[in-house]
Amino acid sequence: MKKTVKYLAVLMALLMVVVIFSGCGTQQNQGNSNSSSANTQTSNSTSTNTTNSKKLIVIITPSHDNPFFKTEADVAEATAKQLGYDTLVLSHDDDPTKQTQEFDTAISRKAAAIICDNAGADATVAAVKKAKDAGIPTFLIDREINQTGLAISQIVSNNSQGAKLVAQEFVKLMGEKGNYVELLGKESDTNAAVRSTGFHSVLDQYPELKMVAQQTANWDQNEAYTKMESILQAHSDIKGVICGNDTMAVGAYAALKAAGKSDVIVVGFDGSNDVRDSILSDGIKATAMQPAAKIAEMAVEQADQYIKTGSTGKPEKQLVDCVLITKDNASKLNNFSLSQ
Repeated sequence: MKKTVKYLAVLMALLMVVVIFSGCGTQQNQGNSNSSSANTQTSNSTSTNTTNSKKLIVIITPSHDNPFFKTEADVAEATAKQLGYDTLVLSHDDDPTKQTQEFDTAISRKAAAIICDNAGADATVAAVKKAKDAGIPTFLIDREINQTGLAISQIVSNNSQGAKLVAQEFVKLMGEKGNYVELLGKESDTNAAVRSTGFHSVLDQYPELKMVAQQTANWDQNEAYTKMESILQAHSDIKGVICGNDTMAVGAYAALKAAGKSDVIVVGFDGSNDVRDSILSDGIKATAMQPAAKIAEMAVEQADQYIKTGSTGKPEKQLVDCVLITKDNASKLNNFSLSQ
């Protein structure tokens, strides 16, 4: 009897050990199962975020009231979206302070790149440097800054070449003689000085061409109208007006027409649709087309290349030639692009 009891006690002890170890094994397996599930969820979440997140390209230009800048912004935005980026389009209205705030927005949004037609050759340097220090590359279009090594690309029209084309046409239209007026763009914009210098490299070769007035109208149509009205009071005998951009040319021509002087020769620079229409209706006589659409597209494509490879394969400073627009080819011009 004692042996039987002893045998049962040993058997009970063995059964308890088996139960305990079975429970531990089950608990451990459950823990591993939960851990594996958690790892699977994290992996799926990361994969989903990578798939759904698009990199951001911020596009900053002057006011879209000017069709040139609107074309830049529209083409840059369309190209970026086509390449798979999200976009944020902003306008600094030629205000360096506002532009700085917009660069700060791009930095805070962790943009992949900034495309910018800037608010001043000197005033923009600090903003581009700040973006660079934050690891965000800047691609400048239309207007340069007065420092190299900060922006990845500075893609601009060949303003000197374009200005010479316009000046040569102006000389021909003027018959190489007569009094003329020059309207200048913003003094803070290097393009204003480059174009004026290009004009005079041609005009100053003709001693019978006399500049009787030279005033700044700040690229603005209304200001050009007002300046032209004032100039006419002192120089009613002018034969021609050469303008640093098309917007000023439109304003100057409107003032001349209102004064009964629509026969005065007016030329511009940009290649806007407004001036195209005026040329075709025998108003303004000529302009130089800046390939704004092409330049904006180039900048975004180079940004995409840089984001993907760390290089554009291009020099920082790039010039794109302008095209003279007269009545002969104005019908082919649309939105700063010339059809073949």
